[in-house]
Amino acid sequence: MRKQHGIFVLVFMAITLILSSCKSTSNIRSSVTSINSETTLQKPYVILISLDGFRWDYVDRFNPPFLSNFIKTGVKAESLIPSFPSKTFPNHYTIATGMYPENHGLISNTFYSHKKKQMYRIRDRKMVEDGEFYGGTPIWVQASRAGMVTASYFFVGTEANIQGIKPTYYRKYDGSIKNEARVQQALKWLDLPPKERPHLITLYFSDMDDTGHRFGPNADEKLKETLMTLDKNLSDLYNGVNATGLPVNILIVSDHGMANVNKDHYIAVEDIKNDDLYTTIDNGAIVFILPKDKSQTNEIVASLKQKENHFKVYKTEETPGFEYTPKNEDWGSIQVIPDFGYYFSSKEAIAAKKKKPQTSYGVHGYDPTYKEMHGIFYANGPAFKNGHTIPPTKNIHIYPLICEILDLDLPADVDGNLRAVQGVLKDK
Repeated sequence: MRKQHGIFVLVFMAITLILSSCKSTSNIRSSVTSINSETTLQKPYVILISLDGFRWDYVDRFNPPFLSNFIKTGVKAESLIPSFPSKTFPNHYTIATGMYPENHGLISNTFYSHKKKQMYRIRDRKMVEDGEFYGGTPIWVQASRAGMVTASYFFVGTEANIQGIKPTYYRKYDGSIKNEARVQQALKWLDLPPKERPHLITLYFSDMDDTGHRFGPNADEKLKETLMTLDKNLSDLYNGVNATGLPVNILIVSDHGMANVNKDHYIAVEDIKNDDLYTTIDNGAIVFILPKDKSQTNEIVASLKQKENHFKVYKTEETPGFEYTPKNEDWGSIQVIPDFGYYFSSKEAIAAKKKKPQTSYGVHGYDPTYKEMHGIFYANGPAFKNGHTIPPTKNIHIYPLICEILDLDLPADVDGNLRAVQGVLKDK
């Protein structure tokens, strides 16, 4: 009898382990808005795709067949202008909220939150999943409030509980998951019964950013090889979407471009540190200086200016790159900005780069007036014109565009304006 009981326990444990393993690799389903409202069932669909680090000129340079045709039969902006600093997390979240980083609060990949009294770092899972860091109303939250099922296979903010809401279906970020799996999951979501089918899906692909950082934006052979593979992934998604017969609009964007930096043009951030007087937060193309005593700001600026060598020191409100006067205290009261083509890093990281035969790398974060920082906006689907191009446009305008397509109310605090991009839409 004891032997049988032991076997039963072992079998039970094995089944439990299998089920828990399956759960860890399946979609996480949020408890919010699991069924489309009757009104939502009649609305179109939007797939928002981010191609991290995809510079504005890559399609013209490398002629990927799918994307080239996608643009030809759809719409494009000559470039998509990121918000400053042109970093990954703040710009993805700007696209998601239609707000400048100043206003949504995710001001860079690394910053000190005075509200939370904590340092936010994009590699810290606890921080990334803490909704209190994220202001504004992300597009999936706005859609959910309207009774719309949403889904995300990665996008900044989708893992956090923002205003008590996450996408109906979402995945915790895992860069090792292949693009093919992401594409197939998106198509499976579209194959769900109408009441459970998401009308908004976000997808994220890091390929061009990974290659751009590793080899630089001038490494044509490497970039083209990566792009052609990604182009095939996007083609498979597009063909699969068309096969559904659903009114799906696909928007393809990127958070920023990429600039080349010679390995001899890295600046050691340790050279400007002074832990007794201020906290130094290095974001490469911008360094936040947070004085421990704000009354010493002028003295600290004067001291740092004496060290200027391929970088400039500014009071935050006088810093170039911002389209507004920055007032969010999380910036700190002083900014150190490297010259274009120079970049801050640690002495250890710089020494490691100098040991390698490679002469240059790719970076971003600079003032968006540098065209190298510009990304992409392409779109195709029943809502969009055919073969239409608009001038360079700011990424704050993507949010109101999606709201218009999905017939969602536009939050009052959004910085973007539909009028800036409305020309891409077909006349109603």
